[in-house]
Amino acid sequence: MLTSAPFLLCSLAVLGSFVRAEEPKPDPAKDKAAFAQAAAGPWREIFSDSGSDDWKKQWFLDGEIGTVKNTPEGMVLSAGPEFKNDAHHMVLWTKNSFAGDVKITYDYTRLDRSPDCVTILYIQATGSGQGPYAKDIAAWNHLRKVPAMNLYFDHMHTHHISYAAAPGTEESYIRGRRYLPEGKGLKGTELKPDYFPEGLFHTGVPHKITVIKKARSLFLCIQNAGQTLHCHMRQPDLPEITEGRIGLRHMFTRSARYANFRVYVPDQEKK
Repeated sequence: MLTSAPFLLCSLAVLGSFVRAEEPKPDPAKDKAAFAQAAAGPWREIFSDSGSDDWKKQWFLDGEIGTVKNTPEGMVLSAGPEFKNDAHHMVLWTKNSFAGDVKITYDYTRLDRSPDCVTILYIQATGSGQGPYAKDIAAWNHLRKVPAMNLYFDHMHTHHISYAAAPGTEESYIRGRRYLPEGKGLKGTELKPDYFPEGLFHTGVPHKITVIKKARSLFLCIQNAGQTLHCHMRQPDLPEITEGRIGLRHMFTRSARYANFRVYVPDQEKK
């Protein structure tokens, strides 16, 4: 029996709605519970930086214009002031590499008043291993003197969380990705869902950020004096990332202070 075109189109529309409905969506109660379960310990601290000591002891920098300054209140990262000039991006990387599941905590205070661009946390970055893009990203730091975004998503394996994005505007968002190097750019790299917070990341307001990476999922807790946001982002079909460095990216025009930066791994001996 032949199927009529209207019936087929209707069936496809229903199927499309069903597929979309299956995608994860923000759910405050479920996201909070998922974070609590992921955060349940025990965890063992393996990296710590108050932000007041010499940053060069534990970090290295991509870019020649962005600056890092230690202060008694923490480490101030300031990207260059020129909007849409790739040379004015910056990324600060841990010298240490971290394997397995990780928990990252730090105090974050936005210092700029730019309505554009994003701050990014990179979790467990390694190079693609093809051409000059060695697994050890420190080996091709010289290729990132101009730290254009495509050098990272085209040639690195890493998780990416963009936050403090377009703060104070209707376009503000938090988004996760898992880069797929030597492929099609950012296509297909999204972790679901996106979050669209209100009231976060105002200039001068301290925030406590906790990020947990477990297998193919990311769990976030972002707190300021007035509110708490939990996020749970995942994509089970993308390859798992098991090791790499942690990085702090500021796109041009963005600056912030970081303090009490700590990294933990599961404490197998206490389980």
